[in-house]
Amino acid sequence: MEVQVATLCDSAHDYNHKLCIIGTFDTICSTRLPVIHPQCAIALRICFKPGDEGEHDIAINFIDDDGKPKMPPLRSRIAIKLPAEAYFLTRNLVINIQQLRFDSVGQFSIDVTADGEILTRIPLRVMLVEKDKQ
Repeated sequence: MEVQVATLCDSAHDYNHKLCIIGTFDTICSTRLPVIHPQCAIALRICFKPGDEGEHDIAINFIDDDGKPKMPPLRSRIAIKLPAEAYFLTRNLVINIQQLRFDSVGQFSIDVTADGEILTRIPLRVMLVEKDKQ
């Protein structure tokens, strides 16, 4: 299996098997702690080939820069069966997240695994910025 798209974004939708992504980002800025991002989504497009048929456990883990989990993993189980004439099959996965909270700044990652094996890692930076003095 091959990850074709993996991103953190403002919004994502699977529309007629098309992955629609709005506002991809890798940094969250705030003027104070805790940092609370009101709404975001993780968008994935995974391509499966004949050797990938069967059931797969997909997990999404938010990890801090020390490798510790930031929240419980988000899990999904998908079954893959390619039609006889198909060389590949793609699946879009969209995970919507509300009120994503960070109690500290730093480097984070969103690790995507399938059956316990890492498929990809999405980097995320959380930082404080000074309030505009106007």
